[in-house]
Amino acid sequence: MFIQTEATPNPATLKFLPGRVVMPEGTFEARVSEEAGASPLADRLFAIPGVSGVFYGHDFITVTKTDAEWQHLKPAILGAIMEHFMSGAPLFTDGAMLTEHDGEEFFDADDAATVATIKELLETRIRPAVAGDGGDITFRGFKDGTVYLVMKGACSGCPSSTATLRHGIQNLLRHFLPDVREVQAV
Repeated sequence: MFIQTEATPNPATLKFLPGRVVMPEGTFEARVSEEAGASPLADRLFAIPGVSGVFYGHDFITVTKTDAEWQHLKPAILGAIMEHFMSGAPLFTDGAMLTEHDGEEFFDADDAATVATIKELLETRIRPAVAGDGGDITFRGFKDGTVYLVMKGACSGCPSSTATLRHGIQNLLRHFLPDVREVQAV
């Protein structure tokens, strides 16, 4: 098994590509070890000193570190990922309830058409690009011209995430939807 690694715009996060589907649908994020209990692989990764976050996308895993150096962490992370996939163990324990931790969506019923367009643009244009950088962005709400988004994986805590929100996502949404005035991370 060969696992590729890629840098992300977030220097504290590295993207690992195991050459197979990780999550057939949806995503999973654990920002602290207590959230990793549903996934034996996430548990194994959090057991490595210096690991502070794990995110699963369709065909990748991103790992966020504390102040440790990648040159020391990378071999242990590669070993944990390889050992997990070679063992044939499931990604999640039986009966584990996976729930989105983004909270309830909020928007006025009058804005349903605008929200549907926002979600479509997120799915077709924004999320694929963000996944390429090892992260994900999901819709949380829309109120008074402001779109609220949840940033995950490499996007969470990334130094360039403000620029991505302001100049990339906000400009794209404003282009298609004049009702959108601003985009904020939740």
